[in-house]
Parts: sequence; C-alpha cells; structure tokens
Amino acid sequence: MSVLRASLFLSSVLVLSACGQSDGASVSTPSEISSVQSVVTPDLAGRFSKLALECVHREYPNKIGHTMSSDADAGTPRQLHPAFYGCFDWHSSVHGHWLLVRLLHVGPQDAPWRAEAIAKLSESFTPENIAGEMAYFENSDRGSYERPYGVAWLLQLTAELREWDDAQAKEWLATLEPLEQMIAGRLKNWMPKLAYPIRLGTHNQSAFAFGLMLDWARVSGDTDMEALIVSRSKDYHLADKACPLAYEPSGEDFLSPCLMEADLMRRVLDEREFARWLTGFLPDLPTDGSGDWLAPGIVKDASDGKLVHLDGVNLSRAWNLENIAASLPDGDPRIGALNASAAVHREAGLKAVTDAHYSGSHWLASFATYLMTKRGQ
Repeated sequence: MSVLRASLFLSSVLVLSACGQSDGASVSTPSEISSVQSVVTPDLAGRFSKLALECVHREYPNKIGHTMSSDADAGTPRQLHPAFYGCFDWHSSVHGHWLLVRLLHVGPQDAPWRAEAIAKLSESFTPENIAGEMAYFENSDRGSYERPYGVAWLLQLTAELREWDDAQAKEWLATLEPLEQMIAGRLKNWMPKLAYPIRLGTHNQSAFAFGLMLDWARVSGDTDMEALIVSRSKDYHLADKACPLAYEPSGEDFLSPCLMEADLMRRVLDEREFARWLTGFLPDLPTDGSGDWLAPGIVKDASDGKLVHLDGVNLSRAWNLENIAASLPDGDPRIGALNASAAVHREAGLKAVTDAHYSGSHWLASFATYLMTKRGQ
C-alpha cells in the first residue's frame, strides 16, 4: 500500500471487511482517531456540529413523506417521529444525529459543543422515542418508508456507535438496536426482490445505500447481510461498461450514479479485480494527473431545496474519487487525476456548507463530515 493510500485509510470500517466478526466489538483505534483529528480541525468540527445542533430538534419547516391509513394517522412531525423529527425530513434528522455521534467519536475531545451534543442525543435516544419510531414502521402501508436512503443512514448511525468505545455510546446503541434490527431485517427481505439497481442521483439510488449498508454489516458482524449485499452488488453491476459520466450531473443530483457505483464496487472486489472492472466501467479516466476533467456542479439558487442538491454532489463526488483512488493498486496511472479532481470538488463543496439557507444547512454538514472524516474508507 502506498503512503498516499495509507494516509487515506483512516476509518476502521474496512479493517473488518475481510473477517466479518460476529461479536460486533469493532472499535476505532487511537491512531485512526488521531489521523482524523489532524484533518478535521476544531474550526471545521465546530462549524459542522453547529449546523446539526441547530436542526436536530427543529421541527419546522418539515417535509413528511407520510402514508396515512386512516384519520387516526394524522399527526405532527414530532408525534409521528419522536426521535427523528428535526432537520426538515426524517433522513436528514437521522444523519444529523449521525454527524454529532461521528464528531463526538473522532473529533476534538475538548470541543465546547460536546456537552450540548451529548444532551441532544440523549434527549432523542430514549426507549420511548425509539419505540415510537418502531411503531411508525410497523404500519403495513409503510413498508417502503425511507428505503433505501434514510434507513441506510440509520444503519450508519448505529455502525458509528458500535465503533466508538464509550459507555454513553453503548447505552445509546442498546436503545437503538431494536430499530436497527427491524430495519436490517426488512432490507434483507427487500434486496432479493429488487430486480434492477436504482440508478438515480437522488435518494432512491441503490449504490450509495448499499455502501452504507455493507459498511454496517461488516462493523456489526452481520455476515448474512454482508454476503447478500456483495452478491446483489455483483449481480447488478459486475457486467456494467462505459458508464456515461459525461451526462452527469442531472439538475437535482446530490449523488453521482457512475462514481457511487464505483465506490460500491471497490468494497466488493479485491484490488486487482476492481482495477480491471474500473477500466471497463470508466474507460476514459485520465492518466495525466489533471484535475479539470470533471467539472463541479453549479448551484444558481442555494435557497431552492432541489437546486442546492448540486452542492451535495460536489461533496459526495469528492469522497467517491478519493475512495476509488485509494482502492487502486500502487502506481496505477489513474490515481493522480482521481485525487486531483477530488480536491477540486472538495473545495467547491465545503464552501457551500454554511447557515445561509436552511435548504442546504439542514443536511450538507453531514455530507461534509462524511467526506472530511473519511467515513467510507
């Protein structure tokens, strides 16, 4: 492994990818945490945490994707989702909570915002609140609720708690485990029925969700889930060729269909297999080390909740490109251009992580945290 690749290999998710431990006892090492802290400065951590702290218990405005079976199902966001009612929508609330857990886990240990973050997480993660979340999912008319995006983020949240060797984290995990296991079971039932991958640049995309789900399976030691995701990923994507990256992004994308698929496949193929697959899948990747071969997305109105998605595509592309580069063999001529473009996208994406408009502030910090803490590697 090259020095560059080693420097990117910060998360403990893939440390366990080959062993599928069954006791769920994986934890991040001090060196991994120190490496992340060297990148996520106190200023960055404070900036990201502030946005999450401001929204996790902010009930309105709110967009509820709520299926009603009768008049009795009418309710406010807080009544419907007693734990995850903030941050405009359910999935953003979930990954807003994940952001706080992630930064408590690997961020500055003396940060002034830590006490508030712990208090807010403790307020959300109570047995009563999680029972309320489970009751919502138990309605037979809501089988597809937040699938796959939101429920994959829920698994990412519990994966983070599993990796954090902390008494409070263990308590929160115990509270969330019933919901986690309910969701994992439903996803295991759904994946064999999904006849085709979902190749979108928004929430329903299957590749991004599968990546989050696979990382959870490896952290939690759920070898059945791991095997199923690996199998389905290969079924869907192993024969894919010449992905039309030049057609991206669409006007409301926050995920790249092509790059996110490659980011998934590097998780399920070994290094040499992945390098060969990538040659067929993205045959035009530059070998000259240039960074201008893929232009960042442009947002012309950051107050528009759909148009601002393109700030997110810049952040997610950045981690895709980094992850793809880090998964190639030493000396692969594509690594330089992948990392150069990642830097361009990272710079563009981070500039957009502000509190100027709630349309972006309720979710972009989670993407920035995922990128800057190397969560997916």
